[in-house]
Amino acid sequence: MVHSSSSAHKPSSLNEQDVMPVTLPARSVGRKATISKEELFHATLNLIGPQKSIASLSLREIAREAGIAPNSFYRHFKDIDELAIALIERAGMVLRQIIRQARLQASPKTQSIVRSSVEVFIQQLDTDEGYLSLLLREGYTGSPSYKAAVERQLIFFQQELHEDLIRIEQVNDRKISHADIAAKAITQLVFNMGAKVIDVSPEQRTQVADQTIIMIRMILEGARNLNKSSPRSY
Repeated sequence: MVHSSSSAHKPSSLNEQDVMPVTLPARSVGRKATISKEELFHATLNLIGPQKSIASLSLREIAREAGIAPNSFYRHFKDIDELAIALIERAGMVLRQIIRQARLQASPKTQSIVRSSVEVFIQQLDTDEGYLSLLLREGYTGSPSYKAAVERQLIFFQQELHEDLIRIEQVNDRKISHADIAAKAITQLVFNMGAKVIDVSPEQRTQVADQTIIMIRMILEGARNLNKSSPRSY
């Protein structure tokens, strides 16, 4: 997945400049008079861990973890579902920024953009924040509204990749056919790969990542040569 300067649509409830990971202070003893959305997100991520869905949490559990009275929760969200969807949006934005930065550090004239993007994606499975695990888990096992929220984030990834595939191919003086479909195929491939390697060993992750890189290159080469092929050749 490759960086672009903008997406066609942005989630309305969060601003990208406000979503980079932050280190929050340890929870104080007793209840807090006020609390931020960041602290509620942090408390929720602490509770769900690598396997548990947000849907399994109660408002009281989150309030207790955050160190607030249950009624304080309603200052930011009307219910758990609204918090979950906002957290999914935040996770998508943070991950796009992280992967975007990795791509910016790779040369657009080399294959390292593909490798660096996939490697950074895999590394996010082990971060303390747990954003990628959240997207993967809720995208496959969450409620219909959570799955729809994750799907919207995948569309944002896909849109950025679509724009950058065109840009990078131009830098390399190449043409790519159906860049939108190639972007969709690569996005779905990488997220499916991520879902499969959450619980496997580092060695297995490396193997799957290497295979995914080859698959991405196959998709790109196929898109570059599609117009050269006879309609009856595929």
